[in-house]
Amino acid sequence: MLCGFQLPKKDRYFYESRGDIIWEVPLNEKKIALTFDDGPYPEMTNDILDLLKLYNAKATFFVLGYRVKEFPELIKREIAEGHEVANHTYSHAFLTKGTALATIQKEIMQTEDSLVALTGKKPHLFRPPGGFYSDQTIQVARKLGYTTVLWSWHQDTADWRSPGVNYIVRKVLKNARNGDIVLLHDYIPGSIHTVKALRIILPELARRGFTFVTVSELIEEKTNAYP
Repeated sequence: MLCGFQLPKKDRYFYESRGDIIWEVPLNEKKIALTFDDGPYPEMTNDILDLLKLYNAKATFFVLGYRVKEFPELIKREIAEGHEVANHTYSHAFLTKGTALATIQKEIMQTEDSLVALTGKKPHLFRPPGGFYSDQTIQVARKLGYTTVLWSWHQDTADWRSPGVNYIVRKVLKNARNGDIVLLHDYIPGSIHTVKALRIILPELARRGFTFVTVSELIEEKTNAYP
């Protein structure tokens, strides 16, 4: 027995301090990153893009590979309008502890291949569906050239449950802080709560002086401020 020796506790602080996972990027500047998971999906994504354009807001879309193939024009529009497209696996697989390394790699690479074939550019951010992660997931993502990004715990809108427009609005506006990463979705069949909520959230945050940026822009801002 090794007396006094204790393995590090693998909590959020452990992964955050090593740069393995990003939950948020605290800044002095009033910048915030809106992120949208699970798309693209014409019934929602086009309306969201229209609203973002109206308020000169940039966002990050964590897309599913099979939807990239279904709706390539939406991906092209996202990029043409200055948004960031990132990797959210191919099939929305929950990469829980024990998932085979080969499965993790396949899910990430299939989406990467689809995006590279369509846009000529490799994404550099990865978000595991459901926020499930493990040492294996982080290691595979890093090996493939990705930074793993989750979201600010106080900015999980749970919009995928269709909790009501007011709930989503309150969640974002009540908790808005510099450098937040807000979790939203652009694939929620039959729900218009997210789009309606954005019609309130975007102008109000703009009124408060927030600038809407991509996650990569948040990371770059921090890097420049703390070299």
